Amino acid sequence: MTIFVTGASRGIGRAIALCFAAAGHNVAICGGSDKAALDEAAAECRNLGADVLPLFADVADFSAVCDMMAQTASAFGKIDLLVNNAAISYIGFFADMDEIQWRRVVDVNLNGVINCARAALPIMLATGSGQIINISSVWGKAGASCEAVYSATKGGVDTLTRALAKELGPSGIRVNAVACGLIDTAMNNTLDEDEIGEILTAIPLGRLGKPNEIANAVKFLAGAEYITGEVITLDGGWC
Repeated sequence: MTIFVTGASRGIGRAIALCFAAAGHNVAICGGSDKAALDEAAAECRNLGADVLPLFADVADFSAVCDMMAQTASAFGKIDLLVNNAAISYIGFFADMDEIQWRRVVDVNLNGVINCARAALPIMLATGSGQIINISSVWGKAGASCEAVYSATKGGVDTLTRALAKELGPSGIRVNAVACGLIDTAMNNTLDEDEIGEILTAIPLGRLGKPNEIANAVKFLAGAEYITGEVITLDGGWC
């Protein structure tokens, strides 16, 4: 199986890439902000015995995304699973955001998912099979103060997931999403110990989630052949 993972330089995306590499699958990994970290992730995957194709590009650039999908299909012959993980956050009052900031969040978090799905789709349709798994957030359903645009993009991802599942099911392509709670990644480094402690009191399991736990959920969905159109929540019971 060939897996394409965006935002794979670190955190959840890197954990997903390593999870599938350890299982012996071909892995194409995309990163757009830290090439050195992407190369490190590729080396880790190779050390697990996987064939790896690292691709440095911005998922907000549709032309670049199409080129990445073409390179992946050329290298491995197909794309069985697209994992849309790349995302950025802006924490602050909505009234303080400028146009550049909110457009960038939308371009990466929502348009990036649309770009990758659209570019991968012809490759999947040619084989009559495939999967798309989108990494979303509990804020896509609940909404978060001081993360209004981020929340809006994740709500869009959830709805896109359900809509594409209905549209693509007859073509043998499944589409699902994993909505993450508070996961121990660099994206949440802006929170101090007191803020994390306060959040943990509201999480029944009393701890942060781990990137490998999200990876395991993605692996489960990849093998669950009768599940499509679902947004599965992994948040320790938080929301």
